[in-house]
Amino acid sequence: MADDTTDTKSSNQMWGGRFASGPDAIMEEINASIGFDKKLFAQDIRGSIAHATMLAHQGIISADDKDKIVHGLNTILSEIESGNFEFSRQLEDIHMNVEARLATLIGPAAGRLHTARSRNDQVALDFRLWVKEELEKTEQMLTGLIAAFLDRAEEHAESVMPGFTHLQTAQPVTFGHHCMAYVEMFGRDRARVRHAIEHLDESPIGAAALAGTGYPIDRHMTAKALGFREPTRNSIDTVSDRDFAIEFLSIAAIAGMHLSRLAEEIVIWSTPQFGFVRLSDAFSTGSSIMPQKKNPDAAELVRAKTGRINGSLVALLTIMKGLPLAYSKDMQEDKEQVFDAAESLELAIAAMTGMVRDMTVNTARMKAAAGSGYSTATDLADWLVREAGLPFRDAHHVTGRAVALAESKGCDLAELPLSDLQAIHADITDKVYDVLTVEASVASRKSFGGTAPSEVRRQIAFWRARN
Repeated sequence: MADDTTDTKSSNQMWGGRFASGPDAIMEEINASIGFDKKLFAQDIRGSIAHATMLAHQGIISADDKDKIVHGLNTILSEIESGNFEFSRQLEDIHMNVEARLATLIGPAAGRLHTARSRNDQVALDFRLWVKEELEKTEQMLTGLIAAFLDRAEEHAESVMPGFTHLQTAQPVTFGHHCMAYVEMFGRDRARVRHAIEHLDESPIGAAALAGTGYPIDRHMTAKALGFREPTRNSIDTVSDRDFAIEFLSIAAIAGMHLSRLAEEIVIWSTPQFGFVRLSDAFSTGSSIMPQKKNPDAAELVRAKTGRINGSLVALLTIMKGLPLAYSKDMQEDKEQVFDAAESLELAIAAMTGMVRDMTVNTARMKAAAGSGYSTATDLADWLVREAGLPFRDAHHVTGRAVALAESKGCDLAELPLSDLQAIHADITDKVYDVLTVEASVASRKSFGGTAPSEVRRQIAFWRARN
């Protein structure tokens, strides 16, 4: 007996203070999901109401039991929404918490609700509904971000700035054109969201544990009631599928990457060295020691959120990669990743939309920078091709010599005397100066999708019609 006492004491010490009651406490800790899946309460109750309604319609349960169930579920919904519902860890998850409370409210009729379904298809339904609603919310938020960029692009369709490659001045562009690059990015993100909604628009309920059910259920009825296009077509895949969650995380990761690129540009542009934009105090913080500092913390945090989203995607891919069909308890770990990524993405889009609308654009500073680094060199080469008939490679060589001369004299290309240019190539005339200003360079780029103000306005009109 002494040995038994010693074993119990040592095992308790082994589990540690948090698990004072031994293995049972560890099992409760690892098994319970109510701490996070209670977020699915509205979807769980909505799915149960649709399921009970279908069961009654099919004559599987009585109309009276259905009415009791629906009334009880609506009562529970009100309790949760008002904060008067007590969640229990002993009941593991949102499904059992709702079902236990329903039994308290309506008695034995509650036990009929789970007819012809399993927690496997129930959680697949709840989670799919939640992700669908989150995708719809993301679509709306991306539309708002696109609208913010369209407004700034229209405002700055003619505002000249340097265009960069390798973060080196390349050619002059307009700030409006630069804004429209982000419209294209976030437009693709929104298109991916819409495709994802279409992909997941199938109802899992009725697949039961993995093999379907022998009850005469109508899965098309529940699919329609829950706003799905149709029911899923394979019960095994239905309960083991988390592609919809992975696709959401993939979309979030790509959108997060776009947001992070934008955040990086705002961080750079707001430095004194660039001075292209200024954020208000609403999206900046000061330094605790340096009173002159104004830090773009909101943009920096958006940049950091991308790391969390990427981590969630990798985590769920790793969770799912080795699971045999059909359902495994590993899949309980799917929701926290999606919930966290969704929260991060929502916050990042909201913050960036605010910053785009909030920032003050220093057009004078941008214009001055647009002419730096001999940004109109390509315009000189193009002029030599058009007006002097040179092959482009020869024109490129002549232009390189002109840039080297301007560098040696410490001036811009437009400031080189005509005699100096003609010494490099005799066919250069004074008409070349018409293309060496940044305004002329930008105005000439009228190819479809180019930076000319007329083209920027064309693309703005296109996107306003579809936004």
